[in-house]
Amino acid sequence: MPDVNLTESRLTRTSAGTIGTGSRTSVTSTSTRRTRRLVRAAVRAAAVWSTIVDAVDASVRWAGRTVRPAGTVVAVAATAGLALGVVFGWVEWMVAGAVAVLLLVMSVPFLFGARAYDVDLTLTHERVVAGQGVTGEIVVRNDSGRPALPGRLDIPVGRGLVEFAVPLLRPGHGVTEPLEIPPLPRGVVRIGPVTTVRSDPVGLLRREHAFDDVHDLYVHPRTVGLPSTSAGLVRDLEGNAARRLVDADMSFHAIREYVPGDSRRQVHWKSTAKTGRLMVRQYEESRRSRMAVVLAAATQEYTDADEYELAVSAAASLGLRAVRDARDIDIVTGSEIPRVVRGRLRAIRHVPTVSPRAMLDGFSALATHENTMPVEDVCRLASEANERLSIAFVVVGSAVPLARLRQAALAFPADTAVAAVVCDERAHPRMQSVAGLTVLTIGTLDDLAGLLVRGATS
Repeated sequence: MPDVNLTESRLTRTSAGTIGTGSRTSVTSTSTRRTRRLVRAAVRAAAVWSTIVDAVDASVRWAGRTVRPAGTVVAVAATAGLALGVVFGWVEWMVAGAVAVLLLVMSVPFLFGARAYDVDLTLTHERVVAGQGVTGEIVVRNDSGRPALPGRLDIPVGRGLVEFAVPLLRPGHGVTEPLEIPPLPRGVVRIGPVTTVRSDPVGLLRREHAFDDVHDLYVHPRTVGLPSTSAGLVRDLEGNAARRLVDADMSFHAIREYVPGDSRRQVHWKSTAKTGRLMVRQYEESRRSRMAVVLAAATQEYTDADEYELAVSAAASLGLRAVRDARDIDIVTGSEIPRVVRGRLRAIRHVPTVSPRAMLDGFSALATHENTMPVEDVCRLASEANERLSIAFVVVGSAVPLARLRQAALAFPADTAVAAVVCDERAHPRMQSVAGLTVLTIGTLDDLAGLLVRGATS
């Protein structure tokens, strides 16, 4: 009997222990399920909140783009009128609010169809000269399957705007309108993107859609025909001997003793026979007529914008003549320097000279800068970049005194001829020589050609 009781006692304890473990497992499972539910609820709440925030943000941005100031006034009137009419029982306010709501509702259909158009903008020329206009055409087609309500097209032209009224278009039909852009100043003018504008007659709501078609119109500076560089200041330098001695050229200099590495073709046999040692010829290097045109870029170096435009035209005329004559030329100007590093950073901008079109495109994008190097430092960098310059033209405004021009000329090597072109619309054309520096003062662009011809014949 004792053994039986002991066995029963053990079974009872074991059963009790099993029941207790099952209870704890059940409690743990229930707690885990609750935690998971809470986590799912938190995730869903976060997702709902994020959706609400995105919707509100999109609504605010849509309202900012669509609702005009007049529409904002009408919306406020509708809200205030209905609220005050319901709260205080004011019939007049309720009527005013209802009318405002009706205006807003009637304005919505005018916004439909902003993307129904297919717009094609073409220009007759991508490059023009300053002071000339450009023509083109714009084709608008209705690519949707339903009629497109009348609308408007806005075409940005630089800082200006050209507007076109688009009539009611049936599905698949289009309209062609000529585009005439008035004369433009020098620069790179961006035309486009074309924007369709949908608005109600009252001007409460407005919807816009911009297309991707954008054109860059290069407005070149005005240039004047100059005498060929084969006649004039550059011609006078062509083929002249420099101070640099070389082993082969046209200008004979002297005879020296042969050193290993010299070409046997330069051996002077008569001198070799007399001296009994190998003697070779030595030559002075002939100039290659490499030109440099330096254009001052600081705003302080010109009295006004017109004077700078004259300087750009003069520099472009010089460069265009040299490029057409297949001369080696380098055109540089000052570059914008951040104010925080001004005085510690030197930078110049090179105008491409691979072709007349590329060069004139480069001149179209030039502008004056408040923070840039003075023309003397630009000349110094230009001289360091080109060691074999034969002639350099420094084009400046009337605000640059003669002392600074002489300092700019000293930045070039001693065997480089320097000519300064001073642009002063109030001055008479004249040419003078000051301490080896040729100064040409022009009042108009046509004066440049006359002074260069006079310098060739004098």
